[in-house]
Amino acid sequence: MNPESKIEYNKSQYRKFIKDVVTGTLERSKMIEEIIIQNIGTDINLEKTDKLLKIILFAAVYELLFKHNNPKKVIISEYLLASEYFLEKVQIGYLNAILDKISKTLRKGE
Repeated sequence: MNPESKIEYNKSQYRKFIKDVVTGTLERSKMIEEIIIQNIGTDINLEKTDKLLKIILFAAVYELLFKHNNPKKVIISEYLLASEYFLEKVQIGYLNAILDKISKTLRKGE
């Protein structure tokens, strides 16, 4: 995750949403990392975590924090579905557990 590099976005009906999530995640990565550490403590070492897993986790946490029009179950479901193309089943299960735990803290009312 290099916030200094310029990202090109292809034309798509989801372009604005994707751009918002990517840019927001990069801009708030320190805050997101602190929230992850606060919620799961020693369960994960972010420095040793697979890059793709970390990127997916950070983007999902960004959405949980700032995209309140999307229900938490939908956010988690979409990220787990997308992660099937990039991660192993064990990593997907781990991602699911982490997102479930964090979402219960960030979205208590849902």
